[in-house]
Amino acid sequence: MVHLAAVPAPGIVPDTALITQNLTMTINVFQAARRAGVRRIVHASSETLLGIPMAIDPPYVPLDEAAPTRPEFMYAVGKHLEEELARKLVRWDPALRITGLRFSNVMAEEDYAEFPSWQHDTSVRRWNLFGYIDRRDGGQAVLRALENAAPGYDTFIIAAADTVMERPSVELLDAEFPTVSRSRDIVGRVTSSQLSLRPAPS
Repeated sequence: MVHLAAVPAPGIVPDTALITQNLTMTINVFQAARRAGVRRIVHASSETLLGIPMAIDPPYVPLDEAAPTRPEFMYAVGKHLEEELARKLVRWDPALRITGLRFSNVMAEEDYAEFPSWQHDTSVRRWNLFGYIDRRDGGQAVLRALENAAPGYDTFIIAAADTVMERPSVELLDAEFPTVSRSRDIVGRVTSSQLSLRPAPS
C-alpha cells in the first residue's frame, strides 16, 4: 500500500483543515490496509520535520535520519503525528512493515530551468539546506521501500545526492550556517540520503 495523498504542502488550506484532512486520511489508509491484510505500507512524510525553514540553525549538518524532529509549523506537526501513529501501529502489530519517506523539495523536469536563478544568492535555498529530489527518483524510493519486508517502522530522507546549487556544499554551509557543527567531511555538492539515490537524468 502506498499513501501519498491529501494536502501536499502548507498554505493551501487553513491549518485546522490541513491537520484534520491529512491525519484523518492517514489513519483511514493505515487502518484499512491492516484490516485488508496488507503487511507493507509506504507513506509520504516530509523533510519539514527537520526544522524547515531553518530560521533556527540545525543541530548539525548534513542532517540525517538520526536528527531530532523539529516541526516549526502545522503542516510539519501533522507529519510528525503521522510518523508517531505509524510507530504505534507497528508496536501493536509486530508483523506490520511501514516506511515513512521524508521527501525533499520535489522537482519535475521543467523545474530545473529555475536552478540558474538561485546561484547568486545562497540564502534563497537556505530554507531546506539546498536540497531537492527529482520526482522520478522519488518514485524509485517508493518502489525500494515496498521491497522491504522487515517488520517495523523506519523513516528515510529522500534527497538527491547533489544540491540545487553549483557551488560546493562547504561554501554554502560556510555562508549560511557558519557556526553549525559538521557531522562528517563534506566534499563536492552533496546532501545525504540513506537510500543512496542518484539524480535522475535530465
